[in-house]
Amino acid sequence: MVPSDRTNAYHKTKPQQTMQELYEKIQAATVAIQKQWGEKPKVGIILGTGLGSFADQIESPVTIDYQDIPHFPRSTVVGHRGRLVCGQLEGVPIVAMEGRFHQYEGYSLQEITLPVRVMKALGADLMMVTQAVGGMNPLYQPGEVMILDDHINLMGANPLVGLNDDRLGVRFPDMSAPYTPELIEVGLEVARKENFVAHRGVMVAVTGPNLETRAEYRFLRLIGADVVGMSTVPEVIVAVHSGLRVFGVSVISDMCLPDALEPANVEEIIAVAASAEPKLRSLLLGVLAHEAKKG
Repeated sequence: MVPSDRTNAYHKTKPQQTMQELYEKIQAATVAIQKQWGEKPKVGIILGTGLGSFADQIESPVTIDYQDIPHFPRSTVVGHRGRLVCGQLEGVPIVAMEGRFHQYEGYSLQEITLPVRVMKALGADLMMVTQAVGGMNPLYQPGEVMILDDHINLMGANPLVGLNDDRLGVRFPDMSAPYTPELIEVGLEVARKENFVAHRGVMVAVTGPNLETRAEYRFLRLIGADVVGMSTVPEVIVAVHSGLRVFGVSVISDMCLPDALEPANVEEIIAVAASAEPKLRSLLLGVLAHEAKKG
């Protein structure tokens, strides 16, 4: 076989094997969870940095460490506990991730987004995702929240690259409204009723783990981003690919204004994110209550 033939053979066979392996991994993880928790979730929740305490409110919880779920990565980041919590909130069966995975930890985007596909396989039709972010919009303040209206992917990769598996989703998913407009309005109404600020804006995702330079913050703001983070976008892309509705909330943990930039303090960032937990709780519970009414 000449080199060009070897190359063509690789591109014809390897991607399909990879997608087949992904499908099998999803099934294995799903079966393992179902053995410990027999309900069908309606909602999957991903809890970001400093926000894991929300999971303590889940009723009749069944907790499963990631290490006990086949093919789940391990969470290595401070503030990410690393377990799946299954139960009910507002009468809605849910599965919640206490801690997520990041590209900067060395995981591929397919590994990072495997739990989203497992949520879908378990029966969820809505994914709610949270994260701590840096605020670049000068009208924002640390401790405030932003409901995601749109995003920009600058992570240099996409979890859908490769031969598509039609069992998991369509080849070219539409991203004109990745965050469900109806639920954005529900979240904003909850904030009005609870009398706290909830912005509606655009998040840009970068790889990390270093924080950005002053010039990079200027660039990210210039292209239309209100906040910057190192997660969420891969999970949302896969959620849309899977046919899940999406509701996203960012907690502004620090300000990233290039003309008044101060050195980052990770402990302070985590503390500010955790202090916003009551607002996050109100938004997530409000959306869950909305879902419960729909039946």
